[in-house]
Amino acid sequence: MTGIAAMAVVIPAHNEQALLPAALSAVSRAARHPALASTRLVVVVAADACTDATRSVAHGAGALVAPLDARNPGRARAAGAALALRTLGLDPGAVWIASTDADSEVPRRWLAHQLACAGQGWDAVVGTVRPHGWPPALSDVISRHLREYEAAGRHPGRPDLHPHVHGANLGVRADAYMDCGGYPALATGEDHALVAALRTGGHRVLRTRRFPVLTSARLTARARGGYGDHLGRLAEPALRIGPDTAGGAGGPCRGSVTGTGGGGFP
Repeated sequence: MTGIAAMAVVIPAHNEQALLPAALSAVSRAARHPALASTRLVVVVAADACTDATRSVAHGAGALVAPLDARNPGRARAAGAALALRTLGLDPGAVWIASTDADSEVPRRWLAHQLACAGQGWDAVVGTVRPHGWPPALSDVISRHLREYEAAGRHPGRPDLHPHVHGANLGVRADAYMDCGGYPALATGEDHALVAALRTGGHRVLRTRRFPVLTSARLTARARGGYGDHLGRLAEPALRIGPDTAGGAGGPCRGSVTGTGGGGFP
């Protein structure tokens, strides 16, 4: 098995000039971990149908930009991965592709952990997320959701096991990624489809609760059917209480939850 010589971080983005700087800053911090001292790293922002300053923000942070006009998160992730592989020009077995989202902030040890897992023979790492920045009126809703989220898939003998899949916290060896066809051109669920294809192809997939990624808790989901859409549905009863308590037009909940299950668009 070829050792990992390079890592690529792929971030799909659609008009994310406001949140992308924090996402890129977090990736930069993770890239400075001592475990990556001898590992080449490229960061690619797949700027899909962007009409704001997303591309400029990415360029300013030193990221490569894969421009496209597909309005499709599956195609965006695939375009980002393709540009990374072309840029690195290495044997795919020596490249690890880490995926996150433009509204998310990875922890400091995120890349180091995925690199260590690759060294242990895992072909993919499937992590978890934690929403942050929700309006105070939704504290009870989010707290309830987090309890259910953390309880899902718990096993006495395997405390790290979980059933979740998020494009915001996912990593895969490039040869395994290519072997199963990469990210499919789906409007949502491209991350689930990739993980399912990896498992069907006999690749070793590690599910872990270690090093969850923070993802924004805005209130209008971009990925229909994704994680953010789920949070939006959970928030609906609280939103019906009224603008003064749960945020109506002009209340404290004004905004949107970007889905971490695919980074999709309205």
